[in-house]
Amino acid sequence: MSSRDAYEIWHAQAGPDLPVARTPWHRLVLAHLDVAHDLAGKRVLEIGCGRGGFLCSLALNAPEPLPSFFGIDYAPNAVAQARALARDQGCAKIDFAVGDIQAIAHPDATFDTVISCETIEHVPDPGAALGELARVLRPGGKLFLTTPNYLGPMGLYRLYLRIRGRRYTEVGQPINHFTMLPRTLIWVKRAGLKVQATDGVGHYLLLPRRAPRRLPSLDRMSVVTRWVALHSIVVAVKPPGAI
Repeated sequence: MSSRDAYEIWHAQAGPDLPVARTPWHRLVLAHLDVAHDLAGKRVLEIGCGRGGFLCSLALNAPEPLPSFFGIDYAPNAVAQARALARDQGCAKIDFAVGDIQAIAHPDATFDTVISCETIEHVPDPGAALGELARVLRPGGKLFLTTPNYLGPMGLYRLYLRIRGRRYTEVGQPINHFTMLPRTLIWVKRAGLKVQATDGVGHYLLLPRRAPRRLPSLDRMSVVTRWVALHSIVVAVKPPGAI
């Protein structure tokens, strides 16, 4: 089965999305997004938009002057669901399209704001994906990038599974790179972007035969604990004058 087929099945089984920011990574983006500066009147791309819920939530709450929203996902099934959601919810017009984060079908310096949530760890070459995100950003434009950070208990769990000869997957994703916040920062800097902020939330106590127990008190010390939090964000800017 190809990775595209796997994602088609994954999105079909997941069902329709909702126009809400309910995940830890979407909340991280909102915590760092300056609505007036990063959205108003801007060209905004969400790459790996899935079934469109987060982009629709941004469109429903968009400031004046209205942004131009674009959503790209690798799975045609996801894009079809995203278009249906935008139509049903009465979102501002969003241009949804099928595409590949490693070869984005837009010219250089097209977007003012690029959002990528939980995507680069699921593609064959995360570094190439970062290069494309930097390429389509305009000078002075901003990237909001979230990835899992396995520099903590969940990473140890992945290592344990590997020692036991078992494969770790993120809810059935066909590609699951071992991403860590320091490694993500290296990819971002190699793409020519300047890191503006990092953050992380999500600390879990792993118990045998039980669902992980979240420890929200550790989120309040994110200046220190972000380096071992499972959900991480990097906010980066394309330097003025960059090609």
